[in-house]
Amino acid sequence: MDQKVLRQREAKCVQESPPGCTARCPVHVDVRGVAKAVRQEDYTAGFALFHRMIPFPGIISRICDQPCRQGCKRNEIDEPIFIRALEQACVDNNSTIPNVLLPPAKKQKVAIVGAGLSGLTVAVELGRKGYQLVIFEATDRLGGSIWGIPAERLPREVIHADFFILGKFPFALHYTTRIVSLHSIYDDFDAIYLGTGAGQIPAADFGLALDEAGRIEVDAVSLATSDSKVFAGGSLRRACGDSSPIASVADGKIAAISIDRLFQKASLTANRENEGPFDTLLYTNIKGIEPEPMVLPAHSAGGYTREEAGREANRCLLCECLECVKACEYLAHYRGYPKRYVREVYNNLSIVMGIHHANKMINSCSLCGLCEEICPGNLNMGEVCQQARQMMVEKGKMPPSAHDFALRDMRFSSSEKFALTRHQPGYAASELVFYPGCQLAASSPQYVQQMYKFLCERLDGGVGLMLGCCGAPASWAGQEGLFEETMQSLENNWRVLGSPRIIAGCPTCYSLFNQHLPDRPAESLWTLLERIGLPEPARLQDTPQTLAIHDSCTTRYDTALQGSVRTLLGRLGYSWEELPFNREQTNCCGYGGLMLYANKEVAHKVIDRRIKESELDYLAYCAMCRDNFAGQGKRTYHLLDLILGNGQEDLAAQTGPGYSERQDNRAKLKQTLLREVWGEKVEATPAMVKVIIPQAVLAVMEERRILVEDVTRVIEHAEGTGSKLQHGGNGHYIAYFQPASVTYWVEYSPQGDSFVVHNAYCHRLEITG
Repeated sequence: MDQKVLRQREAKCVQESPPGCTARCPVHVDVRGVAKAVRQEDYTAGFALFHRMIPFPGIISRICDQPCRQGCKRNEIDEPIFIRALEQACVDNNSTIPNVLLPPAKKQKVAIVGAGLSGLTVAVELGRKGYQLVIFEATDRLGGSIWGIPAERLPREVIHADFFILGKFPFALHYTTRIVSLHSIYDDFDAIYLGTGAGQIPAADFGLALDEAGRIEVDAVSLATSDSKVFAGGSLRRACGDSSPIASVADGKIAAISIDRLFQKASLTANRENEGPFDTLLYTNIKGIEPEPMVLPAHSAGGYTREEAGREANRCLLCECLECVKACEYLAHYRGYPKRYVREVYNNLSIVMGIHHANKMINSCSLCGLCEEICPGNLNMGEVCQQARQMMVEKGKMPPSAHDFALRDMRFSSSEKFALTRHQPGYAASELVFYPGCQLAASSPQYVQQMYKFLCERLDGGVGLMLGCCGAPASWAGQEGLFEETMQSLENNWRVLGSPRIIAGCPTCYSLFNQHLPDRPAESLWTLLERIGLPEPARLQDTPQTLAIHDSCTTRYDTALQGSVRTLLGRLGYSWEELPFNREQTNCCGYGGLMLYANKEVAHKVIDRRIKESELDYLAYCAMCRDNFAGQGKRTYHLLDLILGNGQEDLAAQTGPGYSERQDNRAKLKQTLLREVWGEKVEATPAMVKVIIPQAVLAVMEERRILVEDVTRVIEHAEGTGSKLQHGGNGHYIAYFQPASVTYWVEYSPQGDSFVVHNAYCHRLEITG
């Protein structure tokens, strides 16, 4: 992931773009921060934010022409926030005096002609950098035209208080000094700023290039003139009568930056695109925001009371995007947003030596793609995380712990214990092949058997059967080599059957086939059933019921498949309700991307949020979705429960099988099919030691993802080698065994010809010696 790709992905996230008010403000005051401070009655913080950008906060908070209000999102609802009044409330209720730290004096000298708002802003900004400054003012006081503003609107004590800061800097002030020609001061200064006000000086006398209107020609970005060390701003460069106090302050800031760059021999125009007003990229969702009238101060001359300021601040939307964070528990869990996460991922990949702190964050994403669908810039954190996983695996930096169990389970499903490839009995070729997927076989093996029988009876040309895993866990884990190996094995088996059309019973398998094997025709079981009809009888109950449909995230953009599910549900006599996040904006069930294995806490949050979106029973068409929801207490049907269920059991209330039972179900399904469908003799699996596991211990093993097979192998190894310890207190044996990257410990005791398991746990430390 090189820097260019990083920047491209970062740029898609608009969360760090400023709100419209700040973008339209010429000096980019943090209006959102000010409003938030007022809400909290922290006027000191609000004043600090305002004063950070405004050198004369008392004056500007009373006379600003508020171009910021043009960018206020409230304009689309009712009236913009009365921003100037909130800023004045911060000024009036602030009791702190800002510190002014003076740097060492620099040798360069700057002349400032005109002591209006733009000229004084130049003085403050360059004074903070230590430059020597001389101000020439034609009148007998600072501030220019602001003294013409009525005192009831701009009290004179406010002006004096703001100008007090000027005394902190070693300025040389020359009052009643009109500069009529640049020649009189040109050689004495390294830079000159002209901020005299429109019409106060005959522009031609300066010897500078003029525009068509007869004003000094000024570069819009840097405020440079035709003379390399002369800059001009304020009302001098605007049409007569086009006065803007905040624009004058902005000109002073821009000119100060340009003069500093001049002295630093840096470009005057580089990287200055967003100085001054601009259009923000920030997206803010205003759906559901109710109109509220703007709060007007009861005494306009005195500004807001604290109560009035608080009410107006509460109208502020505190604009931000975070649309993906609002929709995704994973993104919300880490208390940030995608732009920040992309940087963290990149930094994590750049670590050569040391701890990769972002590993868990990278491995916790479900890779479902909802963020891209919701994001205004279409940033997909799943793509970022999956690519990061692949790179970490390639570098040998991916710890095996996060995905070890899922990959072991995948290998089981791809092994001889479950994998199977057969033509329909009596056929030497197959027109179709049914690929139910490993999770449906693990959760409801009887449905695989029933559906295969139905397809063989209903369809001509031979329906083959393939059992196995599509390799999704390897892909999600970033194990591209293992994924390609699994896909290649699957393709080889498919070709053995004569390359028939694949009927996928699992949405994830179907999605992967279409994504990675586009020249291998695949169809979803649900679209096939819509076309050929349902088995008879195919109805769970006669009482009409409304179900809430959960769409699998791997079918996000497959409208045909989603439509078939709804059609089938209607044929079964059910009505349905769409969940808030459905179809192309559906949520993951917590299994995708191996989230459930890498970060159980986040996965349970994802599941809990999803199952609370409706009081209705849910309908899923993915076995893992159904089992995850049911496992956390949500009544959920699999679509095959309605098609093939006998109606005698409350199938929606049944939780899914545990990890050990899921593997047993797959293995037994293969044996049953070979025996009952193909009439093959199935050899019994060699017996391992007999174990007795109490329910409480089974629950602990399930939580820790320890299989009954793992426990059995530990005891078998201990009893066969004698490698075990005996507890002096209760006589129990304690033993360990490390079949792969995980070490399993079991506490057990003999009972007749069996062994009772008292506890089991595992870790990823290797024991040597």
